[in-house]
Amino acid sequence: MKKLKVILSGGGTGGHIFPAVAIANEIKRLVPDADILFVGALGKMEMEKVPAAGYRIIGVPIAGLQRKFTLSNFKLPFLIIKSLLKTRKIIREFQPDVVVGTGGYASGPLLRAATGKGVPALIQEQNSFAGITNKILSKKVNRICVAYEGMERFFPKEKIILTGNPVRQDIANVKAKRDEALGYFKLDSAKPVILLIGGSLGARTMNEAMGADLQLLAEQGVQLIWQTGKGYFEKAKQQTASFSAQHITAYDFISRMDLAYAAADVVISRAGASSVSELCNIGMPCILVPSPNVAEDHQTKNAMALVNKQAAILVKDQDAHEQLVKRALELITDKPKQKELQSNIATMAFHNSAHVIATEVLKLAKYQLK
Repeated sequence: MKKLKVILSGGGTGGHIFPAVAIANEIKRLVPDADILFVGALGKMEMEKVPAAGYRIIGVPIAGLQRKFTLSNFKLPFLIIKSLLKTRKIIREFQPDVVVGTGGYASGPLLRAATGKGVPALIQEQNSFAGITNKILSKKVNRICVAYEGMERFFPKEKIILTGNPVRQDIANVKAKRDEALGYFKLDSAKPVILLIGGSLGARTMNEAMGADLQLLAEQGVQLIWQTGKGYFEKAKQQTASFSAQHITAYDFISRMDLAYAAADVVISRAGASSVSELCNIGMPCILVPSPNVAEDHQTKNAMALVNKQAAILVKDQDAHEQLVKRALELITDKPKQKELQSNIATMAFHNSAHVIATEVLKLAKYQLK
């Protein structure tokens, strides 16, 4: 039987990379000898994270349109042309049976090149509000896997499959890892724990709000696992130095997110699609602070999908300095509210998204499982 060949593209942020890797892992589980290649944007996070997950990646010189006036925008048409030429060459040489895009700059040229050559293609839209690239690509691709209901307002209805977002496999059953997690982060089992995650690139407003109110946490005996992102880490390290006895600790990046979730009683997070899906899968009481710096304000729409079902608390980015730590301390002491959020958010989870999407990928490739 001919070897299955798949190209995946997803990058720019962890929210695009982790779903692509989860789909690749599931394809490999179903078809162990599948030949899988990733295509990413040169200089972006995927060029490091994908090889770390064990997959080969080729970079293309694509970038995004900057919203403020900048000279780099003038280069963009040339970068798009170069990326289209390079992705066409990749398609011609690798000859994939199917191509998958999970968002990010490189997805656009790759899927345009693939569909132009008649290669079956699938996109996975993580957000409740579709991005421009996926809306354009939706006319050409064969399948569109979505995480929210009502997406026919963006995409052709007959191509849509409601699958949820793939999440990291290690977050399954995190509650059972509580003791291991407390040991890993050196926490006191008698005191509550807040986990703050600003996404893979960090979140300035959330970091500033937390940094200003560490004394308040210490006074109330609340422990903190604080993922700052690289940009804010040095400052956070100085801010937390005098609170190590209270188990208030900053990390630039947390590699064991499964243990961070397992240790936490309450999570404060941006409302990126992957983060929201992970919180639903775990059934975690959370405060969402949507990033104001994303296209079409889709993080607010992701957050509202939960808030409208009493499954999360919303703090606007502009209100974070004043409200964030106050709301977190209210929630950490309100067990009935935690239980309500926990139970409502759990009803919104999809538990086998990577498998459902991988099965669709195999169908498009006309690959019969033995």
